[in-house]
Amino acid sequence: KKKLKISGRELMSVPTQVFGLDQVQVLQMSPERESCLKYRMEVLPQEISRLRNLTCLYVDSNNLKKIPAEIGTLSHLERLTLSNNSLSSLPAEMGELQRLHSLHLANNGLTELPAPLCRLRSLTFLDVSDNKIGTIPSSIRHLQKLETLLLLFNSLESLPEDVCLLRNLHTLWLGNNNLQSLPAAFGELVNLDWGCNYCSCNFEGNPLESPPPEVCSRGPEGIKDYFLSLHRI
Repeated sequence: KKKLKISGRELMSVPTQVFGLDQVQVLQMSPERESCLKYRMEVLPQEISRLRNLTCLYVDSNNLKKIPAEIGTLSHLERLTLSNNSLSSLPAEMGELQRLHSLHLANNGLTELPAPLCRLRSLTFLDVSDNKIGTIPSSIRHLQKLETLLLLFNSLESLPEDVCLLRNLHTLWLGNNNLQSLPAAFGELVNLDWGCNYCSCNFEGNPLESPPPEVCSRGPEGIKDYFLSLHRI
């Protein structure tokens, strides 16, 4: 793949020459992992649409406040990292990225899971942890290929029953929210692995009452039995 990495101590904007390189497939505009430098780019330019062959776009750890509608024209995009920015919303056109399978949006200012994301039918990995998300739309049921959903450190008080239709989920992290209950069909998520070595479903830091934490620790079978026993009463 043809890659381009742009680096500097204080990256404020994308050099205009970049948009003439229409054969670039991987574009990285994020600080080095080992550095604590924060780039300062606030806007992703509309001209990003000229890079029509992009498959991977890395723009995490900047100061992005807005993503242009033109992002939706990047029809080959498979991986997009936007974590550690200042995004409070996303354009509806994001839903056009039908090849996107990995989306990173952790540590932004989102107050809800943006509805356009629920149109990304190829998505297998979604990280929206460390935002201010209070609601999940019922349309999340359309993400049938989703395997990993990270929702830690948000403001969720409930989950829609539709989450229980995501039968390919292997990892679901819900820690540090305000959840008091789980959907009655939660035990149907049988592919979640409550193994001893790796806990793929995390509930810690929630005021869970139904089912209580000790039931959750038994995994999907325990949760299913819990809700069945409620129906028998």
